[in-house]
Amino acid sequence: MEQLVINEKKGANYVLLEVSGVLNSYTYLDFQAKVFAIVKETNLVLDMSQITNLSSSGLGVLLAAYDDAEEVGNKIYIMRPSAIAQKAVESTGFADCFPIIFSLTEVL
Repeated sequence: MEQLVINEKKGANYVLLEVSGVLNSYTYLDFQAKVFAIVKETNLVLDMSQITNLSSSGLGVLLAAYDDAEEVGNKIYIMRPSAIAQKAVESTGFADCFPIIFSLTEVL
């Protein structure tokens, strides 16, 4: 069975979600609930270095969360994306919406 593991850590002006495994139509619901709750409160950093699959369901969550974050002045950062995650985000045409970072010190 495909699995998604999400670890949450809080920083001064962000919440970090370390996401690993498969993010698809079978696994996205827990991810969606966490992401939507966080972006309304603070900046979100998604460590996607361990993502092995990112489907349109996962991308849909990111795009909807981007709108929610923007409404309240927060940002979504993607940290160290795996090649699969980066290619999936770039395929949407909205890659400019999600700053790619390599360290938590880059969060504004």
